[in-house]
Amino acid sequence: MALRSYVNGSWTSPSAEGLPLLDAVTGEQVATISSAGIDMRAALRYGRAVGGPALRELTFHQRAAVLKSLGLFLREHRPELYALSARTGATLYDAKFDVDGGIGVLASYASKGRRELPDAVVVLDGDAEQLSKGGQFLGQHILTPLRGVAVQVNAFNFPAWGPLEKFAPAFLAGVPSLVKPASTTAYLTSRLIELIIESGLLPEGSLQLICGSVGDLFDHLTDQDLLSFTGSASTAQRLRTHPAVVARSVRFNAEADSLNCSILGPDATPGTAEFDLYVRQLVTEMTVKAGQKCTAIRRALVPQSVLDAVAEAASARLAEVIVGNPADASVRMGALASLGQRDEVRRSITALLPGGTTVFGDPEHVDVVGADPDRGAFMSPLLIRADDTGRAEPHEVEAFGPVSTLIGYRDAAHAIALAARGRGSLAGSVVTGDTGFARDVVIGVAAWHGRLLVLDQDAAPQSTGHGSPLPVLVHGGPGRAGGGEELGGIRGVTHYMQRTAVQASPRMLTQITGRWVPGGERRTGGTHPFRKPLAELRVGDAVVAGPRTVTAQDITHFAEFTGDTFYAHTDARAAAANPFFDGIVAHGYLVLSMAAGLFVDPDPGPVLANYGIDNLRFLTPVYPGDELTVTLTCKAITPRGGSEHGEVCWDADVTKQDGSSVAKYDVLTMVAKQWPPPPS
Repeated sequence: MALRSYVNGSWTSPSAEGLPLLDAVTGEQVATISSAGIDMRAALRYGRAVGGPALRELTFHQRAAVLKSLGLFLREHRPELYALSARTGATLYDAKFDVDGGIGVLASYASKGRRELPDAVVVLDGDAEQLSKGGQFLGQHILTPLRGVAVQVNAFNFPAWGPLEKFAPAFLAGVPSLVKPASTTAYLTSRLIELIIESGLLPEGSLQLICGSVGDLFDHLTDQDLLSFTGSASTAQRLRTHPAVVARSVRFNAEADSLNCSILGPDATPGTAEFDLYVRQLVTEMTVKAGQKCTAIRRALVPQSVLDAVAEAASARLAEVIVGNPADASVRMGALASLGQRDEVRRSITALLPGGTTVFGDPEHVDVVGADPDRGAFMSPLLIRADDTGRAEPHEVEAFGPVSTLIGYRDAAHAIALAARGRGSLAGSVVTGDTGFARDVVIGVAAWHGRLLVLDQDAAPQSTGHGSPLPVLVHGGPGRAGGGEELGGIRGVTHYMQRTAVQASPRMLTQITGRWVPGGERRTGGTHPFRKPLAELRVGDAVVAGPRTVTAQDITHFAEFTGDTFYAHTDARAAAANPFFDGIVAHGYLVLSMAAGLFVDPDPGPVLANYGIDNLRFLTPVYPGDELTVTLTCKAITPRGGSEHGEVCWDADVTKQDGSSVAKYDVLTMVAKQWPPPPS
């Protein structure tokens, strides 16, 4: 079977015979792969001309809803994807790590999009900046989607998670994707994309697939396109310096080699919970996905005093790991992705061994359950002990398989120095119960790491582990690790967007951004804004209410009623001695309560609930006899798809008789889309 590419809105078979792709367990041919006949320039043009406009017509919330539906759709097809994953050498646990992890990214970004992004097509980056004394010239940073294609070149080790973790934030940002999977496991990615296309959920042109060589794809990248790469540091360097990438300033992100370390604290001696956690984590990271994880532990840094104990304990656990055909329920570690990959790991081990001693395993032999060890890409987990911590190999050579090196350290400073010799890592961990040691190491090694896990017996029961990237946290690292970042919640979305500073009047900014800014037009009079459902309410609708005089009796009653008898509200002499006050002042929350009493419309109506206050600041003291007026302005409207209500943010400005602002804050309410509500 020849893998097809999906470009220009249709599936296309290669025009020439492709390279064979083999089952990592049995050695049988699964498919062939070639991109012969694919017009790369046309594929990029199609994404820009068809996919981009279709995505940009949707709001962030609409795109988030598509991601949610897609995740639910793919969940129903997991068994098929698990079965294909087994052909890559993955156990069922490995397959779930890959497939379920990718689906989980879709769900996470669907949730993030609904909760943290507006139901709009523009994102505001920070508050408006006042650029003039009169307040009629402002600056506002906005984020809008780039007008190109997000090209992703993925590695072989995560054929499902890899494309989905790049696709989700790009789609949410409004940028179409073109996926180029690594050939070795492309048959799984191909079926994943087939399912996504078959779902019919995506706008046309928002996702394309190229199986095989990239050909001249990179030559046709523009300044609006993006290129994301996962793989070796040497390939990342070639892509980073590609003439088109350099000349057109193509936004480039790389996740490359990473000699990740895990540091055992000196307090974690044999018999402690942290010692056992460390050994268990080390063995897990060596054997999950047969060690073919960019986040796996390659360097195990432990105090010299417990080096032998760690080696013995880890070896005992490794001896329990059964290697073989993932179809056998007893197997805990499957095959590497290909015979070529196994050979590459063996070459790396040869480079590592001169400075070390093998503690466990044989790179040339392993007992295999349920498969032919000569046809499948099997190898034993291998634990090496560095005899000389000064040698460069453990900090420079990455054996991308079930291989880790034990390295002894003298003290915290030595551990930090050893960790830094990796020259940049995706993930690191510190296993200790000593908070002081954890603090010193985290601060000491943070500059070389994209993510750090501090593991103790408190966190362990709920920890996702050293090697598990999470959608809400950045995935990437400095230096050798590529210098890029993926995921990280909404940070991953903004990678696909352009930040632009817009300078304009408040009236113009309100129209451009869809969010009212101080100085913008207010519409007062007529129907009270609280009587308007979302269908009628508009940004800039406002009510001015007051004044109301604050009396000494009000302050005394509020203090007695609430129990807030802080001296500034009850003791005139003490209050006058306070450098901020001239005497007894009203409680800030009394001011808020009075303001609410002024602007609230009391009868049942479209405003269903107040669910919070944001950005509250008390600006000027309120004394007995002051008169309060509140101006409430509709600041932003966020309908909720599939719901009968939405969210409204109101700007509240409480002033007193001299015009000075007493308090400023945002009132958050739930408002019905229609009123009266439609019959159920």
